[in-house]
Amino acid sequence: MDKRRIGASDLYVSKLALGCMSIGTEEKKALQIIDAALDLGINYLDTADLYDQGLNEEFVGKALKSKRQDIILATKVGNRFEVGKEGWSWDPSKKYIKSAVKDSLRRLQTDYIDLYQLHGGTIEDHIDETIETFEELKEEGVIRYYGISSIRPNVIREFVKKSSVVSVMMQYSILDRRPEEQMFSFLKEHEVSVVARGPVAKGLLTNRPVEDASQSIKHNGYLDYSFEELKSVISTIQSDVAGNKPLTEIALQYCLYEDVVASVVTGASSPRQIEKNVEAANAISLTAEEIQKIRERSKASIYTQHR
Repeated sequence: MDKRRIGASDLYVSKLALGCMSIGTEEKKALQIIDAALDLGINYLDTADLYDQGLNEEFVGKALKSKRQDIILATKVGNRFEVGKEGWSWDPSKKYIKSAVKDSLRRLQTDYIDLYQLHGGTIEDHIDETIETFEELKEEGVIRYYGISSIRPNVIREFVKKSSVVSVMMQYSILDRRPEEQMFSFLKEHEVSVVARGPVAKGLLTNRPVEDASQSIKHNGYLDYSFEELKSVISTIQSDVAGNKPLTEIALQYCLYEDVVASVVTGASSPRQIEKNVEAANAISLTAEEIQKIRERSKASIYTQHR
């Protein structure tokens, strides 16, 4: 699988990443999914300490024990939780991050993390303290690089201007084109890459019938789209652009068309789903004409908050 560089780092990642949140809590099945991803050329795994209260990191650690040197490992921090208790609280403080990273390293069975990401954040946070913490972890050799996971333009701008972040994980798809308005050009200018999550928009951009969408989507729509609009735009893209191509392929290739996007993160609940996602990511790229058609038929939404 083709690899792309994350920002100005020396991390070269497969253009398709495995989002480990979806691998479940059954160890044998989870390890099969991770192994399938690695066998198919994915070298970039994304997890977080919050996923199943650390269990996800434990599974990733077991899967990578003998393959660590070949993998780009990303995890996240900031959501404070206690094992066995429901819920979490936001804590981007130096004290907490320094403690949490040790727990992640133990669960992941490694002595370094390739990409450590802040798992959220607001403009009211003590951002300078968080940046200082990440820089100290870099100096200690505990992390190689750091990034943030955010869809808040004001937070993203602060980190990009003040720190050496190499990536921003953000939601991006045909049905959520908000990053295109300002973020892509800004990040490209500063040599920061996008890691795109949610490329199939909660399964709406797959070959699963739109009528099988959740009751929440049927009643409330998805972002700027009512359910009726969703049915219309998806049908139009299938007929005008997809042709005989799977809709998942169109969805992933749309995200990968932008060179600021280093990788697209997709989840998988089975090895077969990994295979389909890899096929879609390895397919022929969309043409400029096809991209234009998609953009004419979908909404160029903008961020209305946290600007």
